[in-house]
Amino acid sequence: MVIQFLRAAAVAAVVVTGLTAGTGTTADDAYAAGEPAPAPPAPAAPAKSPVGALFANGSHFCTASVVHSNTGDVVLTAAHCVRDGMSFAPGYHDGIAPFGMWTVTGVAVADGWTSSADPDLDFAFLTVQQAGNPASLESVTGANVLGVNRGFTHRITLTGYPDTTDSPVVCEGDTTRSDTFQMRVACPGFPDGTSGGPWVTDGAVIGVIGGYQLGGATPDVSYSAYFDDDIAKLYASVSG
Repeated sequence: MVIQFLRAAAVAAVVVTGLTAGTGTTADDAYAAGEPAPAPPAPAAPAKSPVGALFANGSHFCTASVVHSNTGDVVLTAAHCVRDGMSFAPGYHDGIAPFGMWTVTGVAVADGWTSSADPDLDFAFLTVQQAGNPASLESVTGANVLGVNRGFTHRITLTGYPDTTDSPVVCEGDTTRSDTFQMRVACPGFPDGTSGGPWVTDGAVIGVIGGYQLGGATPDVSYSAYFDDDIAKLYASVSG
C-alpha cells in the first residue's frame, strides 16, 4: 500500500509540473500534438544481498549467506539446519524473494558432525542453482569471503530470520571466546530461525549462529563454532 501511494504521488507531480525537458512544453501538450508519451523510468534493481532465508515445505526455518567461491554457487549455514528439500531466498524481506528461489543441490558437512553432532563443527556449505538461470548466485547477490583463524574478538554484524517474521533482524555486537572452539555474542532478539545467520566483519564471515546449544538457549546470546582449519578443509571441497 505504501508503494502504491508513492507511485501515485509521483504521477501527480508529473502532471502538475511536467515540462518536457528542453522544450518548455508540458507532457500533455506533447501528447496532444501526437508525440509519444515519455517512457516510465525502469524499476530499480534490488540491492545486492548475500544473506537470505532457508526454506523447506513452504516456510523459512533457518538463515544462510553466500560465500565467495570460484563456482559462485556456495552458501554457508549451520549444520543443524540441514534437511531435505531446501531452497534459499537471498535478500528475502516482507514476504518477497527479490532474486527468486535457489534450489539446494548439494550439502557438505564435516565428518565429526555426521558421526556425533560435534558442536565445534556446526557449519555446512550448500551448493545451489536456479532453474533456467545461467548466472551464478554470487554474480547477482554478491558474497562475503570466508574468514578462517581470525581470532575470537571482533566487532560483527549479525543477521538472521526469526521463524515468526518475514524480514531479518540485524545487530552489531562484540564477540568473545566462550570455549576452546566456541565464540559468543550478546545480541537481543535472535530466536529460532536465526540459526545459520552470518557473523560478518570487514566483509568476512567468521561464524554462523550454531555450535553450543545449537546457537544458544536464549534469543539474546548467540554462539558459533570457531572457524579454523576444519572449516577451511570443508570449504576447499566445495569452492571449485
